[in-house]
Amino acid sequence: MNTQKQNKLITGLTFVALVLMVAAYFSPIWWVSLTAPNYPKDAFPDGIRIHFHFNGVFNGCKAVGIGTRMGSETLQADLGEDTERYNPILDKNKDVNKDAKSLDCVHEMNTINHYVGMYPIDTGSPVELRLSKFIFAWFSVMMLGFMATQRKNQLKILGAGFIAVSVWMVVDQIVMGQLDAFAAHYYHEASTFFNQPDVLERWKANLIAATKVSIGGLMVAMLIVWLGVWKIRNFSLLLMLVPAMLPIFFVLDYAGWLWFFGHNLHPWGAFTVKPFMPTVFGEGKVAQFSTYSYPYYGYAMLVGSAVAALLAMLLRRKQIREQG
Repeated sequence: MNTQKQNKLITGLTFVALVLMVAAYFSPIWWVSLTAPNYPKDAFPDGIRIHFHFNGVFNGCKAVGIGTRMGSETLQADLGEDTERYNPILDKNKDVNKDAKSLDCVHEMNTINHYVGMYPIDTGSPVELRLSKFIFAWFSVMMLGFMATQRKNQLKILGAGFIAVSVWMVVDQIVMGQLDAFAAHYYHEASTFFNQPDVLERWKANLIAATKVSIGGLMVAMLIVWLGVWKIRNFSLLLMLVPAMLPIFFVLDYAGWLWFFGHNLHPWGAFTVKPFMPTVFGEGKVAQFSTYSYPYYGYAMLVGSAVAALLAMLLRRKQIREQG
């Protein structure tokens, strides 16, 4: 295969990897479901199901005619006199099923987690979720730079793209106040778990500081990539290798936060559960609940993107060796 055909194949594979990666960002990557006797099949065909995306956790329950209030009321009945203690989560006046579209299993999952002393879902991976769109933009710029066959063109694409991503991060998170708005939301979600204003204020301050440090870290990483491509011939291969590692990065981060949630239980939960490792992949059992955790179609897109990226990288590596 001549160089021109190789370049076309590399460009095509890179484009496929880029499209699949961007599509994965807007798709559910992983799903988790809980089933129990007090959540009947007619009301919850898939149990209490939630979908993990790169930018948050979303409702995964199907719209049916019976709402999530049934499950919450059953759990309230189990608590008896202790119900008032959990009112921040169990809002008696909130009927989340006035119509079929309002079935909310994220709320129901938080309710279940609350009984065993587990943190609300929205308090998990707060920095990664906020910065995920910028990380994907960074990886997209790297892929676009990889398509270029000459180093000076790669540097132009990477330089312009990295500057644009950096400006976007600062404007979106700091100038427009998105970081402060999320920190306030984080405080509110955590306050439904326990009411310790001094601790919550410290958590909020740590979140803001960690996010700002991470923004600075991403800028430094982009500068290192640009300098690496400029100075080291084979460094350009990392423009595809790093995005190809996204499926691994996701599973490691997901498993790490599951460990954190399962090993940081508060002892005053309605039901006493020993610290445990929630199921990352497959089926498990926690108290009366059966748990299911599996990759979804967004993860398949991510794997497809990784395969195309690695093939493009190997072809470019072969080119470099032949030309070297």
